Amino acid sequence: MLNISSHRVAWLGVALFGASALMVAEVPTNLTTAKRAVLRYVDSGEYSKDLATTADQASEWIAARVARPVDGEKLALVLDIDETVLTNLPHMREMDFGYLPKMWDEWVEEGDAPAIQSIHKVYQTALHHQVTVFFITGRKETDRPGTVKNLAVMDLGDYEQLICKPNGYKGTSGAYKTAARKRLEAEGWTIIANVGDQHSDLEGGHSEKIFKLVNPFYLID
Repeated sequence: MLNISSHRVAWLGVALFGASALMVAEVPTNLTTAKRAVLRYVDSGEYSKDLATTADQASEWIAARVARPVDGEKLALVLDIDETVLTNLPHMREMDFGYLPKMWDEWVEEGDAPAIQSIHKVYQTALHHQVTVFFITGRKETDRPGTVKNLAVMDLGDYEQLICKPNGYKGTSGAYKTAARKRLEAEGWTIIANVGDQHSDLEGGHSEKIFKLVNPFYLID
């Protein structure tokens, strides 16, 4: 009887240990720990290096594509704005990576977001090769004045169109951006490259090449 009881106690202990291990395995990363990891990635310089790697690939592609022109083509580069050509990291640090719509709108209105230099070089490469630049952003139409100001201050003011999301738009960012590129193609533009930090910036086609930048901060559908 003692042996049977011992086996039962041992089995119960294993079962409880297994249940405890299962519960621990399902707990997500602590939010404070996750934010510290993001800041280490940024402050170490690895974030900038990863952006630069993708930016160099985009610039090389633009130069190579321009070198084999097709008669009558109007070549275009599509760029996202937030965490693509402009970084909102100062605002995100101030907010401890939180989001309050009113404070975000104020930040955009100020027009102080710094340029991401490696992507600025992609922009300059496009202009150097007479490739027309379009910005397609998830920023609202009411964000246009601050965005125009910010782009101009950061030497990003030479573009064909700044396409902002209509106020009150209820669809996904991916659907809106795909429709915008489709419209540009219908107007006769050949989009040779599309650069963004979200999959929703890039999904849906209507670009010869896509270039996905790292974004450890947030996800947008």
